[in-house]
Amino acid sequence: MSTPEDADGTEESGSRGDPEGSGKLDHLPSNDVTEGPERAPHRAMFRAMGYDDADFDSPMIGIPNPAADVTPCNVHLDDVADAAWNGADEAGGMPVEFGTITISDAISMGTEGMKASLISREVIADSVELVAFGERVDGLVTVGGCDKNLPGMMMAAIRTDLPSVFLYGGSIMPGEHEGRDVTIVQVFEGVGAYAAGEMSEDELDDLERNACPGAGSCGGMFTANTMATVSEAIGLAPLGSASAPAEDEARYEVAHRAGELAVEVVEEDRRPSDVLSRKSFENAMAVGTAVGGSTNQVLHLLALAAEAGVDLDVAEFDRVSRRTPKVADFQPGGSHVMNDLHEVGGVPVVVRRLLEADLLHGDATTVTGRTLAEEIAHLEETGRLPPESEIDAEFLSPVEEPKQPEGAIKVLSGNLAPDGAVLKATSDDVFRHEGPARVFENEEDAMAYVQEGRVESGDVIVIRNEGPRGGPGMREMLGVTAAVVGQGHEDDVALITDGRFSGGTRGPMIGHVAPEAFVGGPIGALRDGDTVRIDVPDRTLAVDLPDSEIDRRLAEREDPEPAYDSGVLAKYGRDFGSAADGAVTNPGVE
Repeated sequence: MSTPEDADGTEESGSRGDPEGSGKLDHLPSNDVTEGPERAPHRAMFRAMGYDDADFDSPMIGIPNPAADVTPCNVHLDDVADAAWNGADEAGGMPVEFGTITISDAISMGTEGMKASLISREVIADSVELVAFGERVDGLVTVGGCDKNLPGMMMAAIRTDLPSVFLYGGSIMPGEHEGRDVTIVQVFEGVGAYAAGEMSEDELDDLERNACPGAGSCGGMFTANTMATVSEAIGLAPLGSASAPAEDEARYEVAHRAGELAVEVVEEDRRPSDVLSRKSFENAMAVGTAVGGSTNQVLHLLALAAEAGVDLDVAEFDRVSRRTPKVADFQPGGSHVMNDLHEVGGVPVVVRRLLEADLLHGDATTVTGRTLAEEIAHLEETGRLPPESEIDAEFLSPVEEPKQPEGAIKVLSGNLAPDGAVLKATSDDVFRHEGPARVFENEEDAMAYVQEGRVESGDVIVIRNEGPRGGPGMREMLGVTAAVVGQGHEDDVALITDGRFSGGTRGPMIGHVAPEAFVGGPIGALRDGDTVRIDVPDRTLAVDLPDSEIDRRLAEREDPEPAYDSGVLAKYGRDFGSAADGAVTNPGVE
């Protein structure tokens, strides 16, 4: 294996590991492949890749890397992983990098391929677990870029319970169009505006060419940046590590420190099970909803909790959101991006404000071994978090004068969603809507209806059979939601689905309806023209039908056949659990 380059581009010299070290810890899994005369063949394999005696006396740090040319979110991750590799090496570790997959949500969006997205979360977790188990890895630096990388990597760390550090690849810088910052979401909405005759083809072309100027995950508080924010709040990533842009030197400094910290957590035997608790999950929910994060945080945090054995219910998100004000103004509901947060101090600025308002558990443990409150104090002492008096950012509000009095996540229930449904309020906390259902059995039919200009004010678009099992894979539907908004229906048309939405979705779009239609959920009983009622303050999602009529219709409904009968989609479609429980496939969790 060639020696990775330092972040500054110069090749590292010298042997790996710490020749001055005091010897290898005796409890490490890697001893199975590096210790004793009987392991000479195993060491011979390592020597072929450039490892030496000093490495064999060092903890083996696995660096799973989903670098790929299929998405700008991940195209730079080889460089990020190299910086982490160097950090682990210089700290006395034996870094070993290995690959795993990614799916570009933005590129697969609106196609049949989007069904692979949530499955990729499971495949990432499974593949990292397999390599860590099979190669006897001692610790991990889990690297993530595109949306499902982040929860997949954190799930793997939790499942293996190896000492681990989560490392985000960083977000893209905003593009510029007609003097304003734009992201990929404006391009999706531009498609709707073009279909409605509100944007010319030339303008859409210019928007397309300028929205994504380089490497990194989508820049607003969409799913990747939401989960990166959550990774800090929950304690699996160091505070201050999420916000540095993908192509900024600070990103590679963060990666180098992650490699160093990975060696420390192995030496201290500090594991995810030592970090994660009910308190850490409540912190994650509070910070995620305070910044207006994606609805996907609900699905992924439920999955992480299931892996960690922490009892967490979808209704908890609503309870936390009710007591946690929204304090940030990020896209899609607002106008700012992750880099704006980075320039004023990053996620710790939000954490500090919530801590001072007694809205977080300051005594929750973090990956550094310090509590959340201690970590904030440490950042202040080391100059990595500016004093509150120096922060002047109109897109960040004080807790006492928030953007909205409650957090962005709302969990609705009623006779259409007995197990819950999820909405991200991007503008109006008091949204109420009543209108006729326009029912579609899949995303493609709904998109055609919207693109044909048939949407009318008051409609409730219903897309079913897109849940974890019915899709399978619970497709995100940014194409449809953005087209609706792009046609000027942000506030007067609602959409409900047993699928889910991109973090870039805005407007009254309600997803994760559970139970899903495929397993007999009441969304499967809806017919065109049924009156659907949405009441956000009352947290209600209901159809104006008696239970007896819903039951009758469901009894008459033919059970749908699985969409695929072989291959990976059939396998994971068979194994997915309910969205209300995180849509997990691990048979060892409930």
